[in-house]
Amino acid sequence: MCLISQRDSVQELLDSQRKKLTETNDALEAMMMALTEETMATTKTLSTRIEELEEELALCRAIVRK
Repeated sequence: MCLISQRDSVQELLDSQRKKLTETNDALEAMMMALTEETMATTKTLSTRIEELEEELALCRAIVRK
């Protein structure tokens, strides 16, 4: 009986730890998705701004050449 009781206790502990790890993993995955979306939005904004600045630079260069 003692071995069965110990086995059950160990199984409960393992199940509890698995649940905690699963919850932590789910939270980390959600954070990673949010960070990925934020990074994509920032990259798009910066790319747009770089294009605007390149156009402005080209215009300035054209004016200086005249």
